Amino acid sequence: MAENYDVIIIGSGPGGYVAAVRAGQLGLKTAIVEREHLGGICLNWGCIPTKALLRSAEILDHSNHLKDYGLVLEGKVSADVKAVVSRSRGVSARLNSGVGFLMKKNKVDVIWGEAKITKPGEIVVSKSSKPVVEPQHPLPKNIKSQEGTYTAKHIIIATGARPRALPGIEPDGKLIWTYFEALKPDFLPKSLIVMGSGAIGIEFASFYRSMGVDVTVVEVLPTIMPVEDAEVTAIARKQLEKRGMKIFTSAKVAKVEKGAGSITAHVETADGKIQQITADRMISAVGVQGNIESLGLETLGVKTDRGCVVTDGYGKTNVPGIYAIGDVAGPPMLAHKAEHEGVVCVEKLAGLPNVHPTDKTKVPGCTYCQPQVASVGLTEARAKELGRDIRVGRFSFAANGKAIALGEDQGLCKVIFDKKTGELLGAHMVGAEVTELIQGFVVAMNLETTEEELMHTIFPHPTVSESMKEAVLDAYGRVLNA
Repeated sequence: MAENYDVIIIGSGPGGYVAAVRAGQLGLKTAIVEREHLGGICLNWGCIPTKALLRSAEILDHSNHLKDYGLVLEGKVSADVKAVVSRSRGVSARLNSGVGFLMKKNKVDVIWGEAKITKPGEIVVSKSSKPVVEPQHPLPKNIKSQEGTYTAKHIIIATGARPRALPGIEPDGKLIWTYFEALKPDFLPKSLIVMGSGAIGIEFASFYRSMGVDVTVVEVLPTIMPVEDAEVTAIARKQLEKRGMKIFTSAKVAKVEKGAGSITAHVETADGKIQQITADRMISAVGVQGNIESLGLETLGVKTDRGCVVTDGYGKTNVPGIYAIGDVAGPPMLAHKAEHEGVVCVEKLAGLPNVHPTDKTKVPGCTYCQPQVASVGLTEARAKELGRDIRVGRFSFAANGKAIALGEDQGLCKVIFDKKTGELLGAHMVGAEVTELIQGFVVAMNLETTEEELMHTIFPHPTVSESMKEAVLDAYGRVLNA
């Protein structure tokens, strides 16, 4: 006889495990099915380990400019790439075990295997086709079972996404890497081509450049980090190129030729010319696609679009009792969006009052390159496309005392307001620690804060965050320090 649950969640990434925790908190009998590693891609192969690598890169960058701070170190600081990677994997292992603890604490059963939805309210779990990967050793002690049939009133799909491959330029794990291989290089290449300049591509480009690798970025669109405000990405590009990175925009990798230990990319530029670039390795970072296969969705008639499950603001699909959250439910494919969707979905299906649907216009985006980039809401270009009458404010870090003291004065805070209502439509930042600052604007937007309230908020001095208030003041002709 099949064991019955209130909620079964397929996938234990940020969306899945947070949804499971919230369901457990609400007293729902909950199980989570995982085939490979608790915490999903984000914790094991994405968000967390890349930030550990980038932290090592940041410290290395600073150590190579000690004279700028009046410090002297005999000899040159160099990177031990194996030790850097080992630290990164250790950080993931620590958090991986933490997810197992959270499942046990909230009385969530962990079912190890691969799930297929056979009908609404029923799944069959088969033995996983994937090996348990490090740092998942040993398996969580609160595993309920493996193979078998399970039923639940509510089934939440949280299977995440995987790297997208371009025909003829598919990653092979040797010469062409995905982020899996880029996170654990067997050696440090002397040269590297990064195909794609979204957050993943630029973060790896930044990391490897800090490690002393000759890095070339190829982006098919006119700007790097194309979802960001063009003014902000122009500043970021200038700083990345100043660090020695070569960047091609409005260009594409038409084909590749593989050698014994190198790869040659035929890069077609906007004028139709072909330039051949040879490097030790290439990273394919041309986006990700949802993991919707082998779940039984086609048989059930679950609606999908461009490789993702179609949902409403509460995670509901067109089939009653089946939900989807996180990357598999479409862009923006960000861990924090997945977590929020998981909580919203569970609270709604549990019948809690006043549950608000996920507002994707208020999901912040962060890129942890050097310099960092962060944003929320509409870009200036998008606001104009929508016909909004806007006010735009800017404040350069070159006029911010804390940024100057840090030696990080190359940055910008930019804000966009509705001219008539004072509504904050968007905020865009580039520079030191802006990924930690953007939440201030996210909170403001969520509370429907106006420019007047922001201008009357006292920001501590000296902080880089003062640039946020100055940008608001600038939008209304009242800037004080520029």
